[in-house]
Amino acid sequence: MQWETQIRPGLCAQSAVALGYFDGVHLGHRAVLSAARAWAQGHGAATAVFTFTLPPHAALKGAHILQDEEKRSRLSACGAEVVLCPPFEAFRALSCEAFVAQVLCGALGAKAVFCGPNFTFGSGRAGDAHLLRKLCAARGIEVHVVPLACWQGQVVSSTRIRAALAQGDMPAVNVMLAQPYAVSLPVRHGRGNGRQWGFPTINQVYPGGLLVPREGVYISRVTLADGTVHPGATGLGSRPTVNDDATKVTCETFIPGFTGDLYGTDPVVEFHAYLSPSKKFDTLDELRECIDHAAQRAQEYFAE
Repeated sequence: MQWETQIRPGLCAQSAVALGYFDGVHLGHRAVLSAARAWAQGHGAATAVFTFTLPPHAALKGAHILQDEEKRSRLSACGAEVVLCPPFEAFRALSCEAFVAQVLCGALGAKAVFCGPNFTFGSGRAGDAHLLRKLCAARGIEVHVVPLACWQGQVVSSTRIRAALAQGDMPAVNVMLAQPYAVSLPVRHGRGNGRQWGFPTINQVYPGGLLVPREGVYISRVTLADGTVHPGATGLGSRPTVNDDATKVTCETFIPGFTGDLYGTDPVVEFHAYLSPSKKFDTLDELRECIDHAAQRAQEYFAE
């Protein structure tokens, strides 16, 4: 996949362009991408995506669901061949006409564009799908508005997924995302308490601006740099048994039976099921029992 961050002429000779922010790359986003890909394959064009990045603490409707790298990986897996992903500041001042001329025509050589019915563009979000159709028609570009995807009778949206994450409803999250919610973060040195107590964990820290799911214990699955996959038990929260500062939120994962050194790597941790909320244990034996139980549940979950 070709990934570009600058809007410059000639990135594509001709393409079908999927438009959107694509936070989560959820079922609705995938419908837009699938339609663009089908058109491209039928017309000998490239499947292109126009999206953008935001500063870490900026958001359209809430904290980011996916890291930029995870978003990039999922767009590629959905068939995107060229992705134009500039920072928002690079094009936010463009008028609707300039967006069509410089981005769609000049950079991407668009022959057809695909978006959802709620798509907006241009400075101040002045343009909608109706105006996009009008401006593109004058340039011979087809516009296809893809219906919103629904699940359980409701529209799938990034807002709905954020709400499910906040509740720890991972089955719903993962259905709407069409694959498990995951983070890929550097393993950092912690206090080493887990290793001393017989259950070493990998310690990861959520970056600013990334949505933190409901605090608690999760069944997880960990993919290491060597490609091996392991069941895991992930604790997300402030570790109340060993930490008096509730503002320090960590993501710690115990991988049963694993003894290697993962410092400096970025394992992918998928969240599959919420087990229990965080709590303060009276003794370390109670904490150890909780971790052992979560690890056993994780092994049984994936064995099934």
